[in-house]
Parts: sequence; structure tokens; C-alpha cells
Amino acid sequence: MRIHTGEKPFKCEVCDKRFSRCANVNVHMRIHTGEKPFKCEVCDKRFSHCEHRNRHMIIHTGDKPFKCEVCDKRFSQRGPRNRHMMIHTGEKPFKCEVCDKRFSRCEHRNIHMMIHTGDKPFKCEVCDKRFSQRGPRNRHMMIHTGEKPFKCEVCDKRFSQCEDRNRHIKIHTGEKPFKCEVCDERFMCNGHRKTHMRIHTGEKPFKCEVCDKRFSQCGHRSRHMRIHTGEKP
Repeated sequence: MRIHTGEKPFKCEVCDKRFSRCANVNVHMRIHTGEKPFKCEVCDKRFSHCEHRNRHMIIHTGDKPFKCEVCDKRFSQRGPRNRHMMIHTGEKPFKCEVCDKRFSRCEHRNIHMMIHTGDKPFKCEVCDKRFSQRGPRNRHMMIHTGEKPFKCEVCDKRFSQCEDRNRHIKIHTGEKPFKCEVCDERFMCNGHRKTHMRIHTGEKPFKCEVCDKRFSQCGHRSRHMRIHTGEKP
């Protein structure tokens, strides 16, 4: 009945959080004690909750009981399935409190917030350059290590970043999946499509810092700057 009345007579002795059931207090206390009584029988990883251990076990069994109702893609956990469903519904429940941009995932909203805060917690261990996300920092590190783990399966050319390899592959396949919505011209990568769209929109986001002349492409702005610097390519 306490579920209906909202009564919570059981209190955590550490943080004073209250619960309707004594068993919930005992489970909560593991946050403070660090106790993890539930062990994976395959890799010995330990968990504080039985259900966390059970979800983890799916990694080893390969079971994917949660199915997308639209495209039938399957998932091992309910959470990833629900987040995937937002691709189809267009739902974006997480809003940036500064610019009102919306996101389908909380972590994407949190990463976006760093644009406004300027927070860059991930630092390159070689040159101390800082990044707002771990992924870009790790990819940057390959500049120093020379690592190129991504290989083209056609010509064996190697790349430090997966997206660079994927763009390169289109040279061999001739694939141009990105289409201009105005004139139907097609492009191998979305960046080229966006640059092309400025022909139709008239957008010129790149400004000369000397004479304020504006350009639709960064390369055009860079070439123009040589007029002021006297640089000869």
C-alpha cells in the first residue's frame, strides 16, 4: 500500500534518502559500501544488482530479445532499443538550456552543452591539445602515434579514422548517397553536399578578417587572404 500512499519509512543512514521498502534500502546501501555480490559466471565481472548482472550476461550469450517495432532491428537491452526507436519517431526529449536545440539522447545533449561552456576535459597526452569529447581526442592521438587501423578492402590504403576510410571506399564504388534537395546533384560525402547547398542558399559563413569580405568556402577565404599577406602559393 505504501506505493499508493507515497510513504517512505526506511531511510539510508548515509545520505538520508528514503524508501518505501526495507529491501530497497539494502540494495541502495551498496552504492556507499561498494558491495557487488552478483558475479558473471563467464568473465567474473561483478555487479551490485542482480538485473545488471543478467543484462551483462547477454553480451556472452548473444541474445537480443528487444526488437524495433518499425525496422525489426534487435537489441540486447531495452534502453538501446528505446533510444533507437527515436530515429523513427523523431522524438528529441532532451533540450539544450541555452539555445533550445533538441536531442534524442541525454549524452548527446551533454556533449553539445560543452559548446556553450567551453569545457574540454579530454587532453592529448603529447601536445596538450584539449577536446570536448573522448572520441576526437583518441583520433587526434593517432597523428602522434602514426596508427592507421582502418584499411580499404580494395586497395589496402590505410587510414587513421574510420570515416576517412569510408569516404575513400566510395571512390571505388562510385556511391554518391548525399543528394542536393534543390537540383538533385549527388555527392560522396555530406560535407560536400552542405558546401554545394550554399550555391542555392547564398550562405557565406567564412569572413576575411582584414576586409570583411565573405566566402562560401573556407578554401576560397584562405586564397583571398593571400592578397593581404602577399603570400605566393
